[in-house]
Amino acid sequence: MADKNTDQTELDSANENDELFVHHRLVADPNQELLRVDKFCMNFIKNLSRNKLQNGAKAGCLRVNDKPVKSNYRVRPNDVITIVLPRPVEEHTVLPEEMPLDIRYEDDDVIILMKPAGLVVHPGVGNFTGTLVNGLKHYFEHLPDRSNQGDRPGLVHRLDKDTTGLMVIAKNDVAMTHLANQFFERTVHRRYVALVWGDFEEEEGTIDEYIGRNIKYRQKQAVFPDKDNGKHAITHYKVLERFGYVTMIECRLETGRTHQIRVHLSHEKHPLFNDAKYGGDRIVKGTIYTKYKQFVDNCFKLMPRHALHAKELGIIHPTTREEMFFDSDLPEDMNLTIDKWRKYRTK
Repeated sequence: MADKNTDQTELDSANENDELFVHHRLVADPNQELLRVDKFCMNFIKNLSRNKLQNGAKAGCLRVNDKPVKSNYRVRPNDVITIVLPRPVEEHTVLPEEMPLDIRYEDDDVIILMKPAGLVVHPGVGNFTGTLVNGLKHYFEHLPDRSNQGDRPGLVHRLDKDTTGLMVIAKNDVAMTHLANQFFERTVHRRYVALVWGDFEEEEGTIDEYIGRNIKYRQKQAVFPDKDNGKHAITHYKVLERFGYVTMIECRLETGRTHQIRVHLSHEKHPLFNDAKYGGDRIVKGTIYTKYKQFVDNCFKLMPRHALHAKELGIIHPTTREEMFFDSDLPEDMNLTIDKWRKYRTK
């Protein structure tokens, strides 16, 4: 029998508010008797069904001592068992709503779609309807063949309301578990393009700062000096084009914290252009002349949101295990704004 005394069995569930999956880590007791790993895990992980665990095993997300195992593996003394599972979704709060979805790729397991500006991804306070999840629920319910669909397909990552770009959606539980593990293991390729205030001294660099909820303003995130108040976050950036007072850069994420790019760049005194939440919706760099102020205001009107686009996305297909890479064009408002700065720079 497995030792059910949690004082003797290490249990660590990483419940991060800005992630859509949960990481469980169990360490078997030194006196552990041989027991199937699915039964062992169900003894210690609340509300874990055998079906969920078997899906995790199929997706390669159930590991013992860092090696993938099947659900019939027998746990031995001192084994370290880890499993990454999608966070449970409260589906009863989500109503299906018909809406246009810009789908760029689809098969039996995944959907790659383009999220427009202004679309909230997941229902929450103040946004219980009209979200991407509402639209996805309607879409899934009207697929011609749902024989291979799980009960709760959907999100494995998010984009902010006014961030545009590519997203991957899981169409079944196995795909969702496999993709969640890829995000957890940081193997997903994500490249963003941003227009930010100011000029950079270096051509490229890395921002390695802890991020947590802002103490004074709960709707915002902030940088903290250590892990006591924040979570580790890493953003790599590279200059693409300089316009003097603003710069176009690319950002690559190692972690996926809430508002990560926006918070990191604001902390470095380079807030996203027209990011109202993090100080980019005012003149941060430039002259005091009226014509310049009018030019910036016109740019703000042209692009009434923060200038961030998820341009590239790369994943391992959950069934074929093949590498998949997707690229996208910048949205029109961002292209037009960049072009205005390019022309302003050459005057």
